[in-house]
Amino acid sequence: MKGLILAGGKGTRLRPLTINTPKPVVPVANSPFLLYQIDLMRSGGIEEIILSLSYQPRKIEDLLKDGSDYGVWIRYAVEGTPLGTGGAFKNAEEQIDSTTVVFNGDVLTSIDLSAVIARHREKGAVATLVLTPVENPSAYGLVETSADGWVQRFVEKPGPDEITCNTINAGIYVLEPSVLNYMPKREPYSFERGLFPTLLEHKEPVLSFVMDSYWIDIGTPRKYLEVHQDILAKKFASPRVSPSALDRAALAAGAMVDEKSIIDQDVTIRNGVRIENSVIGRNCKIDEGAQIIDSVVWSGNTIDADARVTGSIVGKGCYIGRSATLRDGVVLGDKTVVTDYSQL
Repeated sequence: MKGLILAGGKGTRLRPLTINTPKPVVPVANSPFLLYQIDLMRSGGIEEIILSLSYQPRKIEDLLKDGSDYGVWIRYAVEGTPLGTGGAFKNAEEQIDSTTVVFNGDVLTSIDLSAVIARHREKGAVATLVLTPVENPSAYGLVETSADGWVQRFVEKPGPDEITCNTINAGIYVLEPSVLNYMPKREPYSFERGLFPTLLEHKEPVLSFVMDSYWIDIGTPRKYLEVHQDILAKKFASPRVSPSALDRAALAAGAMVDEKSIIDQDVTIRNGVRIENSVIGRNCKIDEGAQIIDSVVWSGNTIDADARVTGSIVGKGCYIGRSATLRDGVVLGDKTVVTDYSQL
């Protein structure tokens, strides 16, 4: 049993955060996102993982190396040009010689992966797709299944009269090596529009597993912020979420940091600072009277006196000037300077 994580995307939906930091290693509660996926692979008994990379691969390889620090063995399959979900799997063909669990590179979930693998084996499927229910099916491509869970067809963004289910592809698959025979070499190819419909056309057994646990695609700023709110609200739990390093006994006079917020190491908090429902990366300096509410602040930032940061994401090494205001929805790329009294 092996794992493959599709980590080659440019993260264009998350820009400007991903200009200098590849999407697979953006910090989630101050830990690189890929580590959550690696932990989930390990929970399913997978210790050999292939990372399919394309965009800024060296930064990811330098961080994770051979995986031994994280209890796994990592190998890399690097694409010269992006090949899509299926093309990336085909590109790693030489390393795939057994049942393989595949993750899309932007999915965070608490699914019981061992249960998915067990069902795949029990039913003798060549492919198992994890599905998740959604409230508004018309915005997604739907996956129709039989009463006993076999995939029947795929419906791309259906109209109101075409909605027959509410389950969508969750970006988690269990695949047998035999599916590689249906995939072209060295060209862009999609699981969703290529491989899976082809398997159905050839009467191959394609199974579904409908999950009822936490799932989110972190690929947009809104969803990235949402996952942090979920972590702080205990809707998603993981050992990878470090407890706050804040020393409350040393907190400056008049400063207030609520119990939910996560503060990393070496953060300076001055008098009168107020931090609520937020995540602060290491080596930040927050000056007198500044307020940070419902926000994610990466490492190495300076937030000057009386600044207001609400519902925002602040990349690495930024400067937020005195009495500046960041309102809901603001996203700052690395090393942004917001001058004194500015309002965004």
